[in-house]
Amino acid sequence: MKIVFLTLLFGLVCVAQETPAEIDPSKIPGEWRTIYAAADNKDKIVEGGPLRNYYRRMECIKDCEYLSITFYLKDGGTCLLLTEVARRKEGYVYGIEFNGTNTLEVIHVIENMLVTYVENYDGERITRMTEGLAKGTSFTQEEFQKYQQLNSERGFQMKI
Repeated sequence: MKIVFLTLLFGLVCVAQETPAEIDPSKIPGEWRTIYAAADNKDKIVEGGPLRNYYRRMECIKDCEYLSITFYLKDGGTCLLLTEVARRKEGYVYGIEFNGTNTLEVIHVIENMLVTYVENYDGERITRMTEGLAKGTSFTQEEFQKYQQLNSERGFQMKI
């Protein structure tokens, strides 16, 4: 009986320590559209908020040493198309200065879905957020469930 229990316990420990899926850098470049965003400070991502942006394109530069991000941002009612370049810190974690100091991590990417996790420090507070991007104009039900799971893992509760 002890052997069965120890085997079960060992199996649960191994599952709990499962490493996250590797990011395939060949899936990062391309046309992307912001579908969802979630944050622990919703004022930053509501319409007109300083972190409310609409992704349009991502490109890897020098084997993803740099990540070029093209997006739209509303500033005083005017829609601006901007391109910012983030520098890799480690893995698929990048640093970028935009509306404060940001750490951006590509946490999930498949053929038609990419999810970023961002921590923004505006000089007063750290805002944590995720952005769900798609190659089309929506997520499939499975993609949406994956996005919800990634948010739950980070303590975000999405309200649709």
